[in-house]
Amino acid sequence: MVLQARNKHREAAPKPPQPPRASQSPLRGAPDVGAGAPGAERAPPSPRRKGAAGRKGPRAESAPPPAGGGLGGRLAAGLRGALGLRRSGRGRTWTTLLLAAFAAVLHWSHITHLFENDRHFSHLSTLEREMAFRTEMVILASWYRIYTKIMDLIGIQTKICWTVTRGEGLSPIESCEGLGDPACFYVAVIFILNGLMMALFFIYGTYLSGSQLGGLVTVLCFFFNHGECTRVMWTPPLRESFSYPFLVLQMLLVTHILRATKLYRGSLIALCISNVFFMLPWQFAQFVLLTQIASLFAVYVVGYIDICKLRKIIYMHMISLALCFVLMFGNSMLLTSYYASSLVIIWGLLAMKPHFLKINVSELSLWVIQGCFWLFGTVILKYLTSKIFGIADDAHIGNLLTSKFFSYKDFDTLLYTCAAEFDFMEKETPLRYTKTLLLPVVLVVFIAVIRKIVSDMWGVLTKQQTHVRKHQLDHGELVYHALQLLAYTALGVLIMRLKLFLTPHMCVMASLICSRQLFGWLFCKVHPGAVVFAVLAAMSIQGSANLQTQWNIVGEFSNLPQEELIEWIKYSTKPDAVFAGAMPTMASVKLSALRPIVNHPHYEDAGLRARTKIVYSMYSRKAAEEVKQELIKLQVNYYILEESWCIRRSKPGCSMPEIWDVEDPANVGKPPLCNLLVKESKPHFTTVFQNSVYKVLEVIEE
Repeated sequence: MVLQARNKHREAAPKPPQPPRASQSPLRGAPDVGAGAPGAERAPPSPRRKGAAGRKGPRAESAPPPAGGGLGGRLAAGLRGALGLRRSGRGRTWTTLLLAAFAAVLHWSHITHLFENDRHFSHLSTLEREMAFRTEMVILASWYRIYTKIMDLIGIQTKICWTVTRGEGLSPIESCEGLGDPACFYVAVIFILNGLMMALFFIYGTYLSGSQLGGLVTVLCFFFNHGECTRVMWTPPLRESFSYPFLVLQMLLVTHILRATKLYRGSLIALCISNVFFMLPWQFAQFVLLTQIASLFAVYVVGYIDICKLRKIIYMHMISLALCFVLMFGNSMLLTSYYASSLVIIWGLLAMKPHFLKINVSELSLWVIQGCFWLFGTVILKYLTSKIFGIADDAHIGNLLTSKFFSYKDFDTLLYTCAAEFDFMEKETPLRYTKTLLLPVVLVVFIAVIRKIVSDMWGVLTKQQTHVRKHQLDHGELVYHALQLLAYTALGVLIMRLKLFLTPHMCVMASLICSRQLFGWLFCKVHPGAVVFAVLAAMSIQGSANLQTQWNIVGEFSNLPQEELIEWIKYSTKPDAVFAGAMPTMASVKLSALRPIVNHPHYEDAGLRARTKIVYSMYSRKAAEEVKQELIKLQVNYYILEESWCIRRSKPGCSMPEIWDVEDPANVGKPPLCNLLVKESKPHFTTVFQNSVYKVLEVIEE
């Protein structure tokens, strides 16, 4: 009987149009409420204004714009037509855009003020600005410096200066040397992108909730919890700082595609482009997109989106992955990633759908079968492709996750887990979310979505809703966002740094407190504006205190020991002298001293990890002769030794000698080599420079 019912409802010929269902939502294509008018959804639809279920999709969504309207109106109409956006009131559209632009300017001003207060960046010299950068951002800036030299050769000059000063108003800083000052350029670009990101957040919250109040909730939640989700105040040009704004755009497009009654080519192309811009600057982006694909597949399996829609989304992801592979000069790690394997497995499962429908099992069993096929298929395919192509660049990610659940330890995982940002989420984070009411609001929204899912699933499993296989279940975008929240929560709990994804997504989910689809029963009794402003007023108690704390931070960047080191390298060593040392220091040597280095903070490369392990053997208990011979093989001329790396200990078992004890148990009990070289570098090395922090050792070749 189950087989007959499934074949009847899934493989039947095209059916005549169905009458509109009472439960059909305005989100499915209807001109949902000028979003703020109370009771707009409660009023019965007039004969001339049908709901989504009764409207002919193509005619309703591609209606030509009214004549006139000026250039802005024609551009807006053209964009709506390309992306397949439903037409709404012109006044409401422009109001949303103006409010989004205001949010962008406000956020740009906010983070600029924070960064200037923290670093006094406007009054730093070019060298000091470069030293204010840390880790991988310095490598990005060094690449930009090479680019500017090419621009100089062809005669292109542009003046980009840091103009915000602290307390003295606005004034250009003469030390900015046009495009030759990468620090000024990078900070400016990052802050512009972050302004754009906040505009997208406002539009995102407005679109998802169906109300501009939702956009307001998203933006204010982000401000009130700003120190939880971004490191831009002290490290502006990180790889994720370039990528994340495009993830917001990408998720907004995914939401639109899930909600639309008809797929438009423009929406799919925009999704592909946003994927590319998200993945290009940051290799970790593939893991985020993996969680998205997994969430979308789950939404499809239980019946919230149809196979055609998911297949086109998968195709766009495949195309964007191929483009990134080409644009990243054949980065094979992309093709052997869990993300790529998941795309292939899902594509195969969609192709096998007719075979799955012939299996005589219950609905729940069919869901479990498809989920197991996806999970085990992805892992096996990832393993096979990595072995076939000999790629181990992302092996440390799997080891890192293994160490979170088991007692596995090695050199690479300890380097990560001993750093606070890669440890588990600290216990104070949920408390901070609670104080700003972000966590309680999100829990209320999440429970409301779960109630809808349980109701839908119960109807499917008990066969009380025989139409569910003729029509997709409503509001797949809400289910997707709930699943994505769970994925981001898991990432944030396992790796504290990944709160970068969790906190903003919580802010987006909080916008659903304005959703009539979830809380229409409440808005029948209370005006939605009253509910929203009551919530925001309660949030602002702790939120305004958080903002005030950030605004009161006043610092001054100063790193005289490193400045002395860089100046000595520039004037006392040959331009082709090769340096080795701690990864953050090497990045600064590359950017400011323009010297070759053998290791740097881009730790996603297997060869670089191997070289870094050799370089860090200086902090092990190995013999000086053994370490020197390994450095000579790397053609190192100078080693920058930092005594602090030998003695600092973030937690038990996390000093460099202790990390090496796990990797090199044969030498346990011997004194650390770094301690010996701090006292006396001969006979294998010669001290050529020393100050309070750094000691430069020249490698003596025999």
